[in-house]
Amino acid sequence: MNKNPLNKGVLTEKGVGIGVVSRRMIRARAAEDALINGRHPRDATKADTDEARQELTGGPDLSPKDTILESAPESERWDPLPGSAGHQVPESSSEDENEEGESEETQLVEEGVKEATHEQMLAAARAAEKNSHGE
Repeated sequence: MNKNPLNKGVLTEKGVGIGVVSRRMIRARAAEDALINGRHPRDATKADTDEARQELTGGPDLSPKDTILESAPESERWDPLPGSAGHQVPESSSEDENEEGESEETQLVEEGVKEATHEQMLAAARAAEKNSHGE
C-alpha cells in the first residue's frame, strides 16, 4: 500500500510546491531557525539543522531516545492491566488518514499553521535584527 504523501513532510512553502528537499533547502531553513532563536544565520547549530530536516522532510518529531522507545512493541512499553491479554484492534484502512487518524484536510491545515508560524517568527527575528543594527 502506498503511504500518504501528506505524512512525509512539507509540501509547499509560501504556496509553492517545494519538490524534493535538498541540502541547500535544509541549510537555509536551519539558518532561519538560528535567526529565530536569536543567533546569526551563519551560526546555525546541528540542532537547527536537525530541526530543519525534520520540518522539511517530516522525519521523526521525537528525540532519538523517544524514537527508540516508540519503536518498541506496545506490549513491552507499559502494561496497564497486568495479566490481561488484550486484543489487537484492526488498523484503519483509510489512505486519507495518518498514523494519528488525522484526515488530509487536518494535516494540510496543521502544515499551513506550522509554516505560517515559522514565517511570523522569522519576520519578527529579522525585524529585531534590523532594529538592533539600526540603532
